[in-house]
Amino acid sequence: MARRSRKNFRPVRKKPEFRINKFIRVPEVRLVGDNIEQGIYSTDKARELAESMELDLVEISPNAKPPVCRIIDYNKFLYERKKKQKEIQSKTKKTVVKEIRFGPNTDDHDFEFKLKHAEKFLKEGAKVKAYVHFKGRTIVFKERGELLLLKFAERLAELGALEQMPRMEGKRMHVFLSPKAKKK
Repeated sequence: MARRSRKNFRPVRKKPEFRINKFIRVPEVRLVGDNIEQGIYSTDKARELAESMELDLVEISPNAKPPVCRIIDYNKFLYERKKKQKEIQSKTKKTVVKEIRFGPNTDDHDFEFKLKHAEKFLKEGAKVKAYVHFKGRTIVFKERGELLLLKFAERLAELGALEQMPRMEGKRMHVFLSPKAKKK
């Protein structure tokens, strides 16, 4: 495979999100914003108004009839928009799912050990997926796996709510526990 020479390399420019100034090519626009008499203007008149204020004419809603434009500082507009998006993103809660694996013949000590981990995960606000993995001939012990998961859910009843009864998928039987809402 031949390498491209640096001489012919052109960086890919990202298409701007909003059309501004001379890139607005419609005959008339609806002008909104501060310090402006709102209404429908010809695009040239709106552009002249923006230039006289030393600001940019930015197309906010291109699908409207006529398109909605605003006279603002474009860079400041982008900055504030990015800031709002970050704020919204930080407020969204991300759910974390922690997995705990059992075998159908899991001993009591191992069960208690994994139970403590699950308690910690639920206190941190993470969901817990507990599953019993059946290897080879252990698939005949499905009842043991189900009893193990039900016992697990029962012991964590005060910290987490069982989302559904144990369900078999392939060689795994799993159950989900979601943390209960903390009382204020």
